[in-house]
Amino acid sequence: MMGKPVAFQTLNLPKPVLRGIEAAGFTHCTQIQELTLPLILEGKDVAGQAQTGTGKTAAFLIACFTRLLRSERVTAPALPRAIVVAPTRELTVQIYEDARLLGQFTRLNILAVYGGIDYHGQREALRQKVDIVVGTPGRLIDYSRQRVYSLKAIEVVVIDEADRMFDMGFIRDIRYIMRRLPPYHLRQSFLFSATLGYREMELAYEFMNNPVKVSATPEQLTVAQVEEVLYHVSREEKLPLLLGLLKRERGERILIFTNTKRGAQGLADRLTLYGYESRAITGDIDQRIRLKVIETFKRGELPILVATDVASRGLHIERVTHVVNYDVPQDPEDYIHRIGRTARAGASGKAITLADEKYVLGLPAIEALVGYKIPVEWPEDELFLKTAPPSRPPAAKRPGHRRTTRRSFP
Repeated sequence: MMGKPVAFQTLNLPKPVLRGIEAAGFTHCTQIQELTLPLILEGKDVAGQAQTGTGKTAAFLIACFTRLLRSERVTAPALPRAIVVAPTRELTVQIYEDARLLGQFTRLNILAVYGGIDYHGQREALRQKVDIVVGTPGRLIDYSRQRVYSLKAIEVVVIDEADRMFDMGFIRDIRYIMRRLPPYHLRQSFLFSATLGYREMELAYEFMNNPVKVSATPEQLTVAQVEEVLYHVSREEKLPLLLGLLKRERGERILIFTNTKRGAQGLADRLTLYGYESRAITGDIDQRIRLKVIETFKRGELPILVATDVASRGLHIERVTHVVNYDVPQDPEDYIHRIGRTARAGASGKAITLADEKYVLGLPAIEALVGYKIPVEWPEDELFLKTAPPSRPPAAKRPGHRRTTRRSFP
C-alpha cells in the first residue's frame, strides 16, 4: 500500500525542473513517480512497469532533466546528451510536447525526429546543439547511419513502451541503437513498459547497469475508474447498436477502435452520414493530417475519433469520456491500452466492447490477462437504431479524405 503522496517539492530536484512541474500543474507524485524518482536521483538504472496515463512520461523526463542539469558536460553540435526512443510517431510527438512543457525553464534544447514529415528539416536540426532527442527507431537509425549525429555523448537513454517495441518488430532496431551508446556504466538508462515480462527484462539486463525493477500495477492492469461493459452482437447489428449507444450515452469525446484501416475509414464515413461528425486516423494517412486530426480531437472540436491501434498508445488526451472497441482486439494487451485512453489522471470513463462472431475468439485471452470477466449486458431491441441514414450532404473537400462508395446501409 502506498502512503500519503509525496510532494515534488520534497525531492532533491533542480529549481528549473520544479518550476516546470509547477507550471504543468503537478504538485504530488503519482505511484510510478514515487517509486522511480528516488532511485533515479541516486543514479540507479530503472525498469518500470506502469499502465498508460499514470505519469511515467513525466517520471523519466524529470529524471532526464535532472541528470543533464547536474552534469558538467557541455552540449556540442551533433552530439545529443540524452535520447528517448518511442515506438510510434504519435507517442514521440506527445513525449516531445510534455518535455517542452516540463522543461520550459531548463534551457535544454529538445528535438523530435520521426517519419512522415520534414525529413530535411529534422536532419539539419539534429546537426545543431541538441540536448535531448525524442524519436522513433527508424528515423533515429537513418540519421545515425548517415552520420548526421553521434550517440557517443549520450548520458541518458530512455526506452519507452518496450513491450510495444517487441510487438511492432523494433527489437533489432533497439539493439542497434543501444550498442552504439557509451558503456552502460557511463550513462543512466531507463526502460518503461506497460508489461515487464521475460523479454523486456532480458533487454534491460543486456543493456542496463543492474536495473532496479519497479511496478506500479502489480495486481490490476486496467484503471479502476473505467466502467467496462461488453455486448455480444452479430456483425450486421454492430452499427445499429453503436448508433443506439451513441444516442443514449451522449459522450462528449469518444474514441472508437477498429482492427483494420479500411474498417476505421468506413466507420468514420458512415457515422458522419448519420450525423455524428467523425474522422479516422490510420497508418496510411499522411502524418501531417493525422496530427491535425488528433489536435482537433484534443481541442474538443471533433467529437468522435475512429482509429486503429496506431492510436491506442501514446495519445495523452484529456476528458475522453468513452472508448468503444468496435472490434475486439486480437492482441489482449491492446485491450488494456485502448481502454486506458479514458479515465486518465483520476477521471472516470466508460469502455464499451462489441463482440461479434468474427473477433469474439479474442475475448478469452483478454479476460485471462486482466484477470476478470468483462461485465456483459444484453441490449434491448429499442437500443438498436434501425432507421436509414439521412440524405448525403454536399461533399466537402477535406485534406486527405477519400470518398468511398457505399453499397448499402442498415
